[in-house]
Amino acid sequence: MNYILFDPKDIRIRLLPLTYFRPVSEIRCGILSLKEKWEYYLNQPVSYLTEAYLQEKYPSFYKEENIYIDASIFPDKNLIEQIKNLKKNDLLLSPEKEIIAFYTKILKYDEINRVGGKEIIYSEKIDRIKHHFDIFNKNAVQIEKDFELVTQNKVSQPLSQTNTVIGKGKIFIEKDARIEACVFNTEQGNIYIGKGVNILEGSLIRGPFAALDQSVVKMGSKIYGGTTLGPKTKAGGEIKNVVFLGNSNKGHDGYLGDSVIAEWCNLGAGTNNSNLKNNYSNVKLFDYYTQDYINTGLQFCGMIMGDHSKCSIATMFNTGTVVGVNANIFGNGFQPKFFPSFKWGGQKYVNYRFEKAIEVAKTVMKRRGIEFNQIEKKLFENVYNLTQKIENQ
Repeated sequence: MNYILFDPKDIRIRLLPLTYFRPVSEIRCGILSLKEKWEYYLNQPVSYLTEAYLQEKYPSFYKEENIYIDASIFPDKNLIEQIKNLKKNDLLLSPEKEIIAFYTKILKYDEINRVGGKEIIYSEKIDRIKHHFDIFNKNAVQIEKDFELVTQNKVSQPLSQTNTVIGKGKIFIEKDARIEACVFNTEQGNIYIGKGVNILEGSLIRGPFAALDQSVVKMGSKIYGGTTLGPKTKAGGEIKNVVFLGNSNKGHDGYLGDSVIAEWCNLGAGTNNSNLKNNYSNVKLFDYYTQDYINTGLQFCGMIMGDHSKCSIATMFNTGTVVGVNANIFGNGFQPKFFPSFKWGGQKYVNYRFEKAIEVAKTVMKRRGIEFNQIEKKLFENVYNLTQKIENQ
């Protein structure tokens, strides 16, 4: 069978700015992205069904018959079994009549909400990402679940005796990782170290924790549980319960907690964010779907930062801040709780010239060995136009 992960339109909008540059299934939570999780459970590749402007970079692969699956859902064995048992024109629904999966012909993205067929209600609990704050809030649990998937039937590389390990949890190390004179605490969760990871001397790391391929932890870093460093991320200072999607830098001192940082971001030295209000009340966060602030129900909530955004040294972010894509932030005092895309400044900002944003992106991506090609340029143009439409209503 051919499987395709589709983006639910409402959730896709709620997950902005993280979904400007990617489908929902490319979001990482735990060790793996949502797409990678489904591929592990299905034991075969899956493709995407998303907004048209993303499809050149993230294409759909069709057969005459296909099963489409909600990309925001975390897979598990029971759900996989139910999906594999679907017959042609079956529609698997949650008790709230939300589409989980359906078996049908080739569809376009705009046709998803018009599908029909024999309705089957899935009575078991479904876990999913509905809001961007779900990503860091569910990350610790997902690290533990993914740990079992990615380490199954594999043998860890040995950990150098210069390191100290506390607790009886597991540490799994892939090939070519370099780790010396660090302290790992596994009492609260397992620790996964990807290929070519470099954890420098004096770092203190508590599980659950994941550092993916070629990421770097700077000397003397203090990293708490629930943190994931996506591929080629540089991390330093004090970090707690943060998901870096990959290719971003927080290489210096400063605190970052309960946050999600997309790709190609850079946080200047001494950048700090608040993740707890002074009155200990629940944090409100800007929501692109309602174009208003919503109650997260969380006491701890830091920052959501979109792709290609940067901030200068000693930047201060308030509790529950959302930064769009291609923002360049600097200036004294706390920054706005919602900082729009393609803007330059602080409490007062101006438009960030599109040509300049392209120039910076080319330079930054080249440093990671990734070409800024015509597909990336068209993607940038589409994202720019979309941000002007969505964020300037």
